[in-house]
Amino acid sequence: MGKIVVLSFTAGDCQQGFQHVSLEIKEDNHRPLKKIDGNLPSAPQIPQLYNTWQSKYRQMGSRVRIEPKSGQVTNYSICDLEADSDALKQELNDWLTSPGFSRAINILGMTVSQNEEVRVIIQTEDLNLRRLPWHLWEFFDDYQKAQVALSSTAYQQIDSQRNRNQVRVLAIIGDSTGINLERDKGELKRNLPNAEIVFVTQPERQEVYDAIWDAGGWDILFFAGHSLSASDATTGKLFIKQGESLEVKDMKAALRNAIGRGLKLAIFNSCDGLGIAKQLAELNIPQVIVMREPVPDVVAQEFLKRFLEAFARGESLYLAVREARERLEIVQRDFPCATWLPVLCQNPAEEPVSWQELSSQVQDQVNQPCAQDEMNQSYFQPNLSKNQSKRSQDQPFFEGLNNFQFSKVKIYCQYCGSDNVADVMFCESCGSQLRK
Repeated sequence: MGKIVVLSFTAGDCQQGFQHVSLEIKEDNHRPLKKIDGNLPSAPQIPQLYNTWQSKYRQMGSRVRIEPKSGQVTNYSICDLEADSDALKQELNDWLTSPGFSRAINILGMTVSQNEEVRVIIQTEDLNLRRLPWHLWEFFDDYQKAQVALSSTAYQQIDSQRNRNQVRVLAIIGDSTGINLERDKGELKRNLPNAEIVFVTQPERQEVYDAIWDAGGWDILFFAGHSLSASDATTGKLFIKQGESLEVKDMKAALRNAIGRGLKLAIFNSCDGLGIAKQLAELNIPQVIVMREPVPDVVAQEFLKRFLEAFARGESLYLAVREARERLEIVQRDFPCATWLPVLCQNPAEEPVSWQELSSQVQDQVNQPCAQDEMNQSYFQPNLSKNQSKRSQDQPFFEGLNNFQFSKVKIYCQYCGSDNVADVMFCESCGSQLRK
């Protein structure tokens, strides 16, 4: 059994100081163990240092999710950025050990064992605190099974209903201008072979709405492409195709419906996602993974690969995120501060999802009769240009969806990778069953 540590900031800011900061330690079953109250002094230098780091980081490249051109990042800029990173880390750790909070830190060290998993939740609405790279807290150097997540101060548990006999993933592949999203698609197929993955590639707005509203529900929502958050990180938008974007507020009803049908995890493998995470938290989604800042293509691809590998082999959500983040060290020579980018956000009223949980729920339901199994199913492939058609694989899609005109309709075989016409039950190449 592990521990849950909630660090809550409820009054104050970095300019004035935080008059009330609490650190609560719970068992993994949420039984409270200890709660310590304290305060933290004014620290205007912390957001200033972050702003300085952010400015230099963003100057390294004007485009998002794209490999840097030769000579785009100079040795000087890398050294400068690393110096700013070290300064911010030092200030953060000095601040957390201030006299008004040192007792809480000491009790934390005496209560939590280094060999148990620890979920650390930073609960705050303060923008400057939400932006901070909390993994730089020295606590995480000593506790290798600890991982941090952000949380809002207001949240509630969702009474969701999950009724499906296969793990379902909705993968929205958005605007790919200047970036390569094929590897994202490949990693999903390769690492989640027993899941039903429905790809919606460079869709129209209506296609996104209808996909999220699908009566079968989704376990995981995935987005790859370009995205952007407002400067105050309270709102965000997704670029679903060239010249077309969607804001989270435009999809509130659809997302609430999906969460009510059992959506547990949303992954936005795209840039500048804190505003997106903030809006999804308002809908009480259980977990979200976003990128803190603009993310180079290689970094986004590598993180997704490592996260899916760890998550699908049975690591907890928190440890899978930590492992994937730490394995970004291999690319930090070319992409400084890559390990700063992934951010996990948690609804504290919900348990972290695991691959075993999703798979076991499927196994429990596999022998139960389901009226949906007898419904006619439609299969979706967006109308694409000749070049674009090479970038998508067809997947089972909407049940009872009749308001789209389809081009060539196929079913993708997850075992051999071949395409089959929609009216066959078994793969024409390898003989594997295509429909459950």
